[in-house]
Amino acid sequence: MNREQKRQMQRQGQDPEGEAAPTRTAPARKPVKREPFRIGQFLREVRSELRQVAWPNRAEVINYTTVTLVTLLSLMVLIFVLNYAFAKGVLWLFKP
Repeated sequence: MNREQKRQMQRQGQDPEGEAAPTRTAPARKPVKREPFRIGQFLREVRSELRQVAWPNRAEVINYTTVTLVTLLSLMVLIFVLNYAFAKGVLWLFKP
């Protein structure tokens, strides 16, 4: 048996003689003590986090909305044109 085979057997949990190798067990962990859920504290933390958000102003919202709608419209037109072209092509290809 060569060195590589011995290493492979050790990785699989066996010693080179074919017996099961002793396994190491991790020490038992103590369960983490969790604090009870408090709705008031949760809402205060949410409010605190929302104050840190960089909210867009009116001009930015209008700009982002315009870009989104133009992109959506152009993709709709592109998909419509491709669908129409492929439908006509398939009908032309398989016409009787």
